[in-house]
Amino acid sequence: MVSLTPLTVRDLEVIPVRAPLAREFRGSYYHMTHRATVVVRLITDQGVVGEAYVGDEDATAAEIVRVLREEIAPVLVGMDAMGTEKCWAALYPVTFDILRDRRIGLVALAAADTAIWDAVGKALGQPLWRLWGGAQDRVPMTAIGGYYGEPLGPIAEEIAYYRDVLGLAGVKFKVGGRSPEVDAERVAAAREAAGEDFTICIDANQGYTVAQAVRLCELIRPLGIRWFEEPVRWHNDRRSLRDVRAIGGIPVAAGQTELTPSGCRDLMEAGAIDVCNFDASWSGGPTAWRRAAAIATAYDVEMGHHEEPQVSLHLIGSVPHGTFAECFHPDRDPFWWSLITNRPKPEGGYLPLPEGSGLGWELDWDYIGAHRLDL
Repeated sequence: MVSLTPLTVRDLEVIPVRAPLAREFRGSYYHMTHRATVVVRLITDQGVVGEAYVGDEDATAAEIVRVLREEIAPVLVGMDAMGTEKCWAALYPVTFDILRDRRIGLVALAAADTAIWDAVGKALGQPLWRLWGGAQDRVPMTAIGGYYGEPLGPIAEEIAYYRDVLGLAGVKFKVGGRSPEVDAERVAAAREAAGEDFTICIDANQGYTVAQAVRLCELIRPLGIRWFEEPVRWHNDRRSLRDVRAIGGIPVAAGQTELTPSGCRDLMEAGAIDVCNFDASWSGGPTAWRRAAAIATAYDVEMGHHEEPQVSLHLIGSVPHGTFAECFHPDRDPFWWSLITNRPKPEGGYLPLPEGSGLGWELDWDYIGAHRLDL
């Protein structure tokens, strides 16, 4: 019989981790050389320990850790983790400081929220994807790739690696850093290498003007692109996304840069998106993502998730309108490939969802110790 006793939070352990990437990775207007995350352990009086890692923040890692230790832990200790909504509401004020980047508080909140949910799943003996709805027991996974500068070799070799070596269902390919004509050639090369049964999405990371994004759509429309993510620049994105969606003829995805479910709602209300790729780790945790997913059902919008497969697999699998979980090449994300010891292997492009309770992951504490930051 499942115990219905409270899960009283006794402590919140916070462990920052930072690892160098094998090479520099460049998108349309950004580049990365390191990846950082925060591992949290929610320890309860009942002996249940919720464990999670969230975020890829390098520049702001120290501030996120400080918020977790000094602002979140004192509030959370003594609370009943089974009251997930009550805990989330009590922690939400860490986002209220108008002089601090709100993303810092949101990532810290997401770390705590994810660990809370892991503890709840463990206490109830259920994996989170099933506890949250159980719509799918396996989820297709795609790689985020096609970075500029050929850091992973020629396009054909990179696509073959994702398809034949990693066994993934597709790729989300970078565009937006070159002219539409040059990017169209790159996408065509990816499609030629991939074949017709391999999913290709494209992602401009807000790199194009509306006219450029529409031009790219015209050039690649016959290539069977699943969606065009963040095609336009940030300053007028709702109207611009709507225009690209209406004219371009390729489904549009956005939402990873939104801070709240309300922001996602506004994208949907504007008719700007077909797919909402809200990021739980950037925006307050699974509790916030599930709110956005509920709103999306009213607008017939599909749900994605920006990277973070250790969380997104459960979220995407929990809802009927979930799409893909995303990962990176091992050189781009050492955490997914090194931090989890029981990571499932794709089967025909799909990952079977964990059967263990909570998140179901077993973390490699030797790896964490080797890359732990002294903060």
